[in-house]
Amino acid sequence: MSQEIRIAPSILSADFSKLGEEIAAIDKAGADWIHLDVMDGHFVPNLTFGPPIIKALRKTSTKFFDAHLMVSNPDVLLDDYIAAGCDGVTVHIEAATHLDRTLSAIREKGAKAGVSLNPHTSIEGLSYVLDKLDLILVMSVNPGFGGQSFIPAQLDKIAAIKQMIGDRDIDIQVDGGVTADNVGAVKAAGANVLVAGSAAFKGGPSCYQANITALREG
Repeated sequence: MSQEIRIAPSILSADFSKLGEEIAAIDKAGADWIHLDVMDGHFVPNLTFGPPIIKALRKTSTKFFDAHLMVSNPDVLLDDYIAAGCDGVTVHIEAATHLDRTLSAIREKGAKAGVSLNPHTSIEGLSYVLDKLDLILVMSVNPGFGGQSFIPAQLDKIAAIKQMIGDRDIDIQVDGGVTADNVGAVKAAGANVLVAGSAAFKGGPSCYQANITALREG
């Protein structure tokens, strides 16, 4: 099924000294979702922010808050992130020991449930949890840092996932190195939710609308 393209700027690339203003600006510029890259310094080699920051930022935008939990123990954190205002929560297939149960818990708590795959991870395990999924996130870089280059092999993975889900109402999200130069290939492969960090926030607020338009129309 054909799905609407959504642009989800990652606040990891925003100016953290004025994060609330940045989110308000990227929202006004046309962002569809606000992407929240949560890192624990264990599952990935970096540390970002947690529920208190997200709760404080929630008042800056009414857009869909899209939390990507790059953490080793997602199950014990679900309540905190959903209570902080996350509309969707995505966990890593590599970190969720009991993925079916984790996805069910996210939905039972009132949020959309997503699963993310690192670049080396096969899509095979997805086939057993499709009925619990609202979103599948393909990591097109190795998670942990912004500003990396897109890994072209992930285009084949996106296409394979698109074929696997058939006509199910599941978003395919891509995160990592998405730019106006490669977004056409990413969309052609089947992705409809595009996470963009540097490509969305480059140039400052006066450029945000043009950045988002380039990604949407690329």
